[in-house]
Amino acid sequence: MLPKADSLDELYERFRWDIPDYYNIGVDVCDRWAATDPDRLALLDVSDSACVREVRFGVLRDQSNRLANALSAHLNRSDRVGILLPQRVETALAHIAVLKLGAVSLPLFKLFGPDALLHRLKDSQARIVITDADGAALLKPLRAELPNLDMVISVDASQSDDDVHGFDVLCAGQSSHFAPVNTRSDDPAILIYTSGTTGNPKGALLPHRVLLGHLPGVEMSHNFLPRDGDRLWTPADWAWIGGLLDVLMPGLHHGICVVACRFEKFTADSAFALMRDHKVRNAFLPPTALKIMRQHPDAAGFGLKLRSVASGGETLGAELLEWGKAVFGTPINEFYGQTECNMIVSSCAALEPPEPGVMGFPVPGHTVAVLDAESGERLTQGMEGAIGVLSPDPVMFLEYLGKPDATEQKYVAGSQGRWLLTGDRGIETPSGGLRFVGRDDDIINSGGYRIGPGEVEDCLLTHEAVQMAGVVGAPDPLRGQSVCAFVVLNVGHQPSDALATEISAHVKARLAAHEYPRRVVFVDTLPMTTTGKIIRNRLREMLEAV
Repeated sequence: MLPKADSLDELYERFRWDIPDYYNIGVDVCDRWAATDPDRLALLDVSDSACVREVRFGVLRDQSNRLANALSAHLNRSDRVGILLPQRVETALAHIAVLKLGAVSLPLFKLFGPDALLHRLKDSQARIVITDADGAALLKPLRAELPNLDMVISVDASQSDDDVHGFDVLCAGQSSHFAPVNTRSDDPAILIYTSGTTGNPKGALLPHRVLLGHLPGVEMSHNFLPRDGDRLWTPADWAWIGGLLDVLMPGLHHGICVVACRFEKFTADSAFALMRDHKVRNAFLPPTALKIMRQHPDAAGFGLKLRSVASGGETLGAELLEWGKAVFGTPINEFYGQTECNMIVSSCAALEPPEPGVMGFPVPGHTVAVLDAESGERLTQGMEGAIGVLSPDPVMFLEYLGKPDATEQKYVAGSQGRWLLTGDRGIETPSGGLRFVGRDDDIINSGGYRIGPGEVEDCLLTHEAVQMAGVVGAPDPLRGQSVCAFVVLNVGHQPSDALATEISAHVKARLAAHEYPRRVVFVDTLPMTTTGKIIRNRLREMLEAV
């Protein structure tokens, strides 16, 4: 927990890491509170307005223990367990139980299509998937291609059969006592797939210590979390690091009630009403959510008075920051990070007002600098360079699963030490803050989702009309960027609006709703290097001309 301080300099001076040799996230966020305050409210599940569920820490411990006992007969240490569920009580239970077992939880986005799921489950060699009825139906035709997948568990199934095991059926009769595995803080805990510029997403393997590494940044972005009466919510799915490790797990660690609600379709009205009706005091609102909420004609009419609002994924402009302060009753604190090394930069209105265009300051405990990416040496203030984080660092990932070369390429050595390169470019300001400039690769940042063009291009090529495809990000006033696909057609197919719509729908059905191309441009050829690589800078130039 961050020490009390009146300035950033004092915070830096007083902060010290305390990472134990042995540590387990599941025990920390559940059993620790259950032992001292079992009636403390842990989760408020409002996904079903007709049946709001309150779950207290004592119940969270007992139910996660029953699930852990049920799973123990089927899992070995470090086995991967897919969790394909939206924000709901069972999602938290599944993560906690898997972590107590010393296994690795694999968060999966509910809007993933079959191709996206197949890659992640096959690459991770997941043994079990915990999901709902829709997820079980989506997985059924994939089972033949997933030889390692031994069991699918559905929270909706009232009984078990050869294909799907009922969640409640498995847990019934199990003991509420379970002896958690005594994991080391460096043992693997969570596997989150993150998009790259080529090929399929890579699995970033995170250790148990990663939650402790997140805490200073979470606390800073929420004006020194926790405080009496705090209550957390985010529309960000718990399948992503922003929802899971910026909200759910830190909230439970601090004994703060976390509100669970993932809308089928996010609207400003539903978000404002949820925060008002369920007394949310602390919110993580991605930039796209803020832009949608900004369009509400009477946002101030909801009478919100939040203690903290955090946002990350892209920088916010002065107008949006000003609007947010007026509507929420508190400044918006921007933060920055990525799956491999998250919550490393943050602003904190409790110490000083956020500065438009500056995403924040290095969080205490993390050494963040603007570097020359080739030499690994720091650049002087005002110079643009690669944003890097000095290793080792408690919030840093272990590796890309099964990809040692890709892991090594993530780092550069300099005279000060070994730096993890985030893949972003920035500038250090005279105040010591960091100004975000942009990506130094081709990742598309759409509504806070990081989209690798390679996966989308591979999916486009599975359409019978597509001979070649190149994908770039197009400016989008709402999302920051959206996917634009340049497509060369096979012989026998002619460009048309109907075909463009069909190609977009093809990707949407197979990957995820945020990954499909919202624009398809038909071209005769794609710009290529002599070695056959797509020249994406040329595609971006072409985009400006069409």
